[in-house]
Amino acid sequence: MRLGLLTREYPPDVYGGAGVHVEFLARELRSLTELEVHCWGGDQADPAAGVVRHRAAAGLDGANDALRTFSVDLAMAAALEGRELVHSHTWYANLAGHVAKLLYGIPHVMTAHSLEPLRPWKAEQLGGGYALSSWAERTAVEGADAVIAVSRGMRDDILACYPSLDPDRVRVVHNGIDTRLYRPDRGTAVLDRIGIDPDRPFVLFVGRITRQKGVPHLLRAARALDPGAQLVLCAGAPDTPEIGAEFRELVEELGRTRDGVHWIPEMLPRPEVIQLLTHAAVFACPSVYEPLGIVNLEAMACGTAVVASAVGGIPEVVDDGGTGLLVPYDERHPEAFESGLTEALNRVLDDPESAARMGAAGRRRAVREFGWDQVARRTYAVYEELLTSE
Repeated sequence: MRLGLLTREYPPDVYGGAGVHVEFLARELRSLTELEVHCWGGDQADPAAGVVRHRAAAGLDGANDALRTFSVDLAMAAALEGRELVHSHTWYANLAGHVAKLLYGIPHVMTAHSLEPLRPWKAEQLGGGYALSSWAERTAVEGADAVIAVSRGMRDDILACYPSLDPDRVRVVHNGIDTRLYRPDRGTAVLDRIGIDPDRPFVLFVGRITRQKGVPHLLRAARALDPGAQLVLCAGAPDTPEIGAEFRELVEELGRTRDGVHWIPEMLPRPEVIQLLTHAAVFACPSVYEPLGIVNLEAMACGTAVVASAVGGIPEVVDDGGTGLLVPYDERHPEAFESGLTEALNRVLDDPESAARMGAAGRRRAVREFGWDQVARRTYAVYEELLTSE
């Protein structure tokens, strides 16, 4: 099978869960099929690695980001001749998959990592481009031969947002985790460099500064955290200057009332994040929208208890009371959500033995149920089904 995998993010440019998904899925698919990855990052090919990188059309410098994205999609589609099937990830590449389907008469599979109708705050970032990104996603979803949802909750969201879609075309294949890579690291060099006190527990957040990730809720919840606890925020790449400024103000406010607040605005290398995940007393995921949440799997694989919002696919990963604690979220009552976060985080901080048990259970669950080899085989089965039914 000559497969084209289409994505915005690909190493070394991975900044979110969709990029992590594609990175590890591609690694496993290479043993199953003839794979060519098409991604952003420059107008060159790396035939030995099976990677073709594309950039936006030069004539669109300074144009709305959605238009620049579409120019990359057209370049990808032009380069896909000879592929037997294409698989796109996120709206940044969905249009390329749809055009390739029409142009070459081949099946298009798309994985939905999030849905534009459920992320209205993206209009802050894209302006009128949000209408274009929404159109691209809708066109791809409704025209795809198969849509892969990364959780059962995500499947429900897809069918609710796109009711004309045949439910039989929507398959669930959970995200995965490499538990050989994500495993406890007892070293302390990263903690020492950042200045984290090894004798005090810390709450850890890892993620981009976006409305979706809910980090302002966490910062407000942290006002009432156990005063003996530290808060470590690996948070950068704000979607807009406005949310970046809001985040900075909340961090500064928190720093005036308590010590032990550490903000790391740059993206840390993966081994350094793994060390932080290992040593955290609890990992916090305050997302207001999360189709699955790979970062929770990363924390679990490092043996750390998780406190997360009970939204999207998170309850399919975090076993409430078993591998962590879930906090109900209702956008109409943000104060209740924030007080719930505070209570759950303090429960874990106050009971290290229970936290250790939840961390160990999380590690076992990640190893048993979420291996990337299983994800790749389930994904490949979707490809085979489409090609043999033609």
